[in-house]
Amino acid sequence: MAEAHQAVAFQFTVTPEGLDVRLSREAVRQLYLAGLHSWKKRLVRAKNSFLTGVYPASPSSWMLVTAATAGSFYCHVDPSRGLIARIQHCLPESRLLSAEGRTMVSAALFSTGVWLSAVLLFRQALKLLLSYHGWMFEPHGKMSRSTRIWMALMKVLSIRKPLLYSFQASLPKLPVPSVEATITRYLESVRPLMDDEKFSQTELLAKEFKEKTAPRLQKYLILKSWWTTNYVSDWWEEYVYLRSRSPLMVNSNYYAMDFLYVTPTHIQAARAGNAVHAMLLYRRKLDRGEIAPMMALGIVPMCSYQSERMFNTTRVPGRERDTLLHVADSKHLAVFHKGRFYKVWFYRGGQLLAPPDLELQFQRILDDPAPPQPGEERLAALTAGDRVPWAEARERFFSRGKNKASLEAIERAAFFLTLDEEEHGQSPQRQGCMDAYAKSLLHGSCYDRWFDKSFTLVVYKNGKLGANAEHSWADAPIVGHLWEFMLATDKFQLGYTEEGHCRGEPNTQLPPPQRLQWDIPEECRAAIDGSYRVAKALADDVDFCCFQFTQFGKGLIKRCRTSPDAFIQLSLQLAHFRDKGRFCLTYEASMTRLFREGRTETVRSCTAEATAFVRSMGDTQHSRAERQRLFRVAAEKHQQLYRLAMTGAGIDRHLFCLYVVSRYLGVQSPFLAQVLSEPWRLSTSQTPQQQLKMFDLGQHPDHVSSGGGFGPVADDGYGVSYIIAGENLITFHVSSKFSSPETDSQRFGRNIRQAMLDIAQLFDKPSDK
Repeated sequence: MAEAHQAVAFQFTVTPEGLDVRLSREAVRQLYLAGLHSWKKRLVRAKNSFLTGVYPASPSSWMLVTAATAGSFYCHVDPSRGLIARIQHCLPESRLLSAEGRTMVSAALFSTGVWLSAVLLFRQALKLLLSYHGWMFEPHGKMSRSTRIWMALMKVLSIRKPLLYSFQASLPKLPVPSVEATITRYLESVRPLMDDEKFSQTELLAKEFKEKTAPRLQKYLILKSWWTTNYVSDWWEEYVYLRSRSPLMVNSNYYAMDFLYVTPTHIQAARAGNAVHAMLLYRRKLDRGEIAPMMALGIVPMCSYQSERMFNTTRVPGRERDTLLHVADSKHLAVFHKGRFYKVWFYRGGQLLAPPDLELQFQRILDDPAPPQPGEERLAALTAGDRVPWAEARERFFSRGKNKASLEAIERAAFFLTLDEEEHGQSPQRQGCMDAYAKSLLHGSCYDRWFDKSFTLVVYKNGKLGANAEHSWADAPIVGHLWEFMLATDKFQLGYTEEGHCRGEPNTQLPPPQRLQWDIPEECRAAIDGSYRVAKALADDVDFCCFQFTQFGKGLIKRCRTSPDAFIQLSLQLAHFRDKGRFCLTYEASMTRLFREGRTETVRSCTAEATAFVRSMGDTQHSRAERQRLFRVAAEKHQQLYRLAMTGAGIDRHLFCLYVVSRYLGVQSPFLAQVLSEPWRLSTSQTPQQQLKMFDLGQHPDHVSSGGGFGPVADDGYGVSYIIAGENLITFHVSSKFSSPETDSQRFGRNIRQAMLDIAQLFDKPSDK
């Protein structure tokens, strides 16, 4: 094969006259360039690691300190108060150093010590400042004197442009809340969901737990918080994700969509070429730490550790638990098309392939008439079914020979690309087009996504694209950051020719993509079919409703003097009550990335204040003014809960960790067993928008994102994701299961729309477009 010949730098043949050695100049050149590129990458990483390690100081500040010390010393002023002389006395004798040289070395060592001490002092000051969260609880439009002073100090200490991981060591640890505070908040959260008898029983369980069991568990948890970087994250990844034995597809993985109204090109290979190149540019910036960390208020950094495993990562199945395989570097892509797997190299001569080169490679795959090998077409269904059968099949059939080599090519790829044969996207002429688009990205055909990869990029026949992401390695905002970069780079920087192809001329001398080879026996095919049946039943049961709410957006909501998120959450409570006639435990994801290695916390949105407002909307005895008052009280309560969750004072992660400790100690707790068994029948999440601001959405309003979504968490519940995209658009992604007689995604979508309009009418806003 051509790619195999390119990899061989020399060949030799044994003849009667001796060895006949033949050198391939091109191969030697490629090896030299690849090695040069590798060393450049190592040097850049080393440099950025040093810059991150001394932040907020810089090498120039060391030079300044050294110059000031030397200058003052030669002006007969000793800033070290005799310490430089002592250092000089301790230096070993050497003929290479004159007395003046020894003085200079001593001054440099003293300056370095002073500089390092200042670095440590500044970092401790920064950590202390980042532990202050009072700014989050300030009334809207007002700011206390202490917060103003804090902001000024933060701006001074972070004046130098940070790299991605510059703040990591300065971020505070996630605090462990007190047991009493957590139990009080928990009881408050479940009160509107229980009758008096049930609530009294829960209070007794909580009291018994607080007095007898919790003190011992809390001590162990506090000890863990001292010992580890984050007392939640490792257990959350382990027990919520990696030990789950159910399918990743629908249950865990989530998806992201393309631009809503715009498709930059309808040529599939061209769109894939630009998208892949943009993602590789992002990966290069990530490797070098050149991406700026996400900042709240423009000055408060968020933890960036989740980004480390974005690329070159695969979830590997195990019998009892999965593991995450992350390789330091990967120079190829795994591609799926029409039941066939390919390996595409994206480096040549140490340089990334340009978009037209990638387009050429993908077009070669699209034009390849070869059929799938026996058992190859539905191979990826193993990643869509239950984890134990996949682990057993992997151990039995993929641990040797060509199957092992091909599987490693997929698992060690930078990411996975599917060149899909379907066409999807928003179209006013096709009813249900967004529902089909969402279902395609969530589960596809159950065998055309590699659900174990950190993410699968899906490019459709009409040029639309999307992604399916595995959840254990990171949360949705991390993928969203990459997604925004890719979309903006694709459209506004790389661009296309008038014919829709990638700009530039392709290198037709590139070796073609490498077809992965498989030897799949009948027993393995039976395992594939078994996983496919499980996945197909799960996928067919997903009921989706994806719709655009265009009557108003965040602009009008803010004029109602409330946060857009609180407005939508209360609308969801009203819609759910109308849909099912009762309230339920509601999950809203918030982030804890203000702390080191923070991930998520739960905001329990169904509060007593929210239920009071919802009931008032169906009670004709309540006046409009009273409903407005109840709405504002409920909205303020929701915002307060969100702030508490973000600042480490949530409920659910603390109780989860106490439960894990109890299991380790063999302690039975009826209270914790009840808490952990309560189903989330309404699971919600807001998709972040414009994290990067690479283009002005006001100037390009048609380039709004469609957001993304996920499957239902409970069999008889709803999953709702929403993105507030612009001043007059909110996109909702509603999921449920056809098998539940209690749910209907289309019906719930209509109830959401009506609830939004009804709440807007309370504030005299136009609502009947």
